[in-house]
Amino acid sequence: MSSAPWLRHAPAGIAGSGVRLFAVTYDFSGRPALHAGPNHKLEENFVDFTPESGTITMFSTTWCGYCNRLKKQLDAQGIGYTEINIEEVEGTTDLVEQLNGGNRTVPTVLFPDGTAATNPSAAEVKSRLAA
Repeated sequence: MSSAPWLRHAPAGIAGSGVRLFAVTYDFSGRPALHAGPNHKLEENFVDFTPESGTITMFSTTWCGYCNRLKKQLDAQGIGYTEINIEEVEGTTDLVEQLNGGNRTVPTVLFPDGTAATNPSAAEVKSRLAA
């Protein structure tokens, strides 16, 4: 996995769904600075949280017991994931809220087809990745 997995190109799976997209740049201190899209001038830097085929993107927090449980289950089953801590990546709380009908709920999982699930079981993740 990349050291900065949230730095990707524009998402194909969620681009037209009304989900707010973000671009991440870095200031001189090395801290991420987030820019909302899709009409932002830095369009080429839009973040694509859509995962590679066979993996997921999981939006989480460090204190979330459900997130920790799901990570352990995914690790045990060998399912690849990119974890995005919504408390560390500015603006992702807004994205999670939009994916969850206004609720800031984690874990929120994004699948390669652009669909999302809130607090899914490892069995559901495995099943949806196999489809």
